[in-house]
Amino acid sequence: MSTEPRINDRIRVPEVRLVGPNGEQVGIVRIEDALKLAQDADLDLVEVAGQARPPVCKLMDYGKFKYESAQKARESRRNQQLTVIKEQKLRPKIDKHDYETKRGHVIRFLEGGNKVKVTIMFRGREQSRPELGYRLLQRLAEDIGDMAVVEAAPKQDGRNMTMVLAPTKKPTPRKAPAAASSDAPADAEA
Repeated sequence: MSTEPRINDRIRVPEVRLVGPNGEQVGIVRIEDALKLAQDADLDLVEVAGQARPPVCKLMDYGKFKYESAQKARESRRNQQLTVIKEQKLRPKIDKHDYETKRGHVIRFLEGGNKVKVTIMFRGREQSRPELGYRLLQRLAEDIGDMAVVEAAPKQDGRNMTMVLAPTKKPTPRKAPAAASSDAPADAEA
């Protein structure tokens, strides 16, 4: 079945509840009379509520209605925000410098407005010590606590332990470095 509303001759019921072009209630009329009114006003008879008894039909310019609804749909799609989940993988026995680098990546992702899924991969005997991974994830959450909130607490699934972080505020656009450098010489001359 089509999702398009039925219009004009496609409406096959004996009578309809008619709504005028300005939204005024005309009442229950025979379908022939409703089609004649639509034709006289140079408008279309559009079924707006086909499930009602009798069905509700409105006199309107269907082409204009269809165009405006497409515009609204396009505008709502434009305003939608896509959530991107970035992933950062760690190991339980990570070196201090490597940890700092990975933490920097997580911060960069969060500043970009993305969610981050932090995964700790266990191998071999490391699987018997999940508390190491849990402590590492807690440490990461504390280190970036002002920038992110823990959306999904650390949990073990198989050989991996995962945690999801979400940014606390909207991403801020970065300032252009050219604007900052043009201010510096002006201050030096004064």
